[in-house]
Amino acid sequence: MEIIKIKSVGEYSELRGAETLHPLINVLDYGDLKTLKPASYNCSFYSVFFKYTKCGDLRYGKETYDYQEESLLFVAPGQILTVDKYLPDVKPKGKMIIFHSDFIRGTALKNLLNDYSFFSYASNEALHLSKKEREIVLNIFDLIEDELKQNLDKHSQTLVISHLQLLFNYSSRFYDRQFITRKHVNKGILSKFEDILNNYFTSDKPVMIGLPSVAFCADELHLSANYFGDLIKKETGESAQEYIQTKLIDVAKERIFDLDKSISEVAYDLGFKYPQHFNRLFKKKLGMTPNEYRQLN
Repeated sequence: MEIIKIKSVGEYSELRGAETLHPLINVLDYGDLKTLKPASYNCSFYSVFFKYTKCGDLRYGKETYDYQEESLLFVAPGQILTVDKYLPDVKPKGKMIIFHSDFIRGTALKNLLNDYSFFSYASNEALHLSKKEREIVLNIFDLIEDELKQNLDKHSQTLVISHLQLLFNYSSRFYDRQFITRKHVNKGILSKFEDILNNYFTSDKPVMIGLPSVAFCADELHLSANYFGDLIKKETGESAQEYIQTKLIDVAKERIFDLDKSISEVAYDLGFKYPQHFNRLFKKKLGMTPNEYRQLN
């Protein structure tokens, strides 16, 4: 599929037939926009999509998400977002905010942006909003749009950025709520994660490709690494990396009892390139070296 690169807020606004309210940030209403042709789009700016109609198939990553009612999707610069098709005779409803990183350069929000991990979630991991949450989100969209439509002055950027940060902070709260309300789904993912690790350590993958990574496990579950990491943290209190390391040490404790193998051989079989890295992690987790653990038991 064709990949179309869009470098600026103004270029995207023009493509959609919309007025550019500011060269670095814009608020667009879906009801007024031209339809995008099916293609893959690589945009050099941040995007926040709010839609509340099923109007087509939008894909980022492996899964397709068709935008059921009241949902938010966050896309960072450089991510490939694919429009597969649009449903005939259905007019999309909602709004979007697009802003270039230059708009927030030198501000506190620029430094905080990496903390909002949902900008790296996939489209099927969108935030589903309740009625009350939708009202809050739309109100912030309107505040930003109203500010951009006024005569810009020295306060404009500060006010718009504060509204953006408010939107992202509320979105973090709403995602926390979504992780809780979807616990039954999350439990299934946690169980599958455990199965992936069990299968990994009983296969030749550790020897062939090394230690299991968070990205590998997320990919096996068809999730983005950030969404997967946040989900595991909410469910277990551990990061996904810590969870993998805990599982690794559990497997290691069993294998250390095989006296036919040296500690170094155990380390290589688990996927470590260097036995000293295994020794260091083992001691960090258990307070003793693998050799001390073997002798103790």
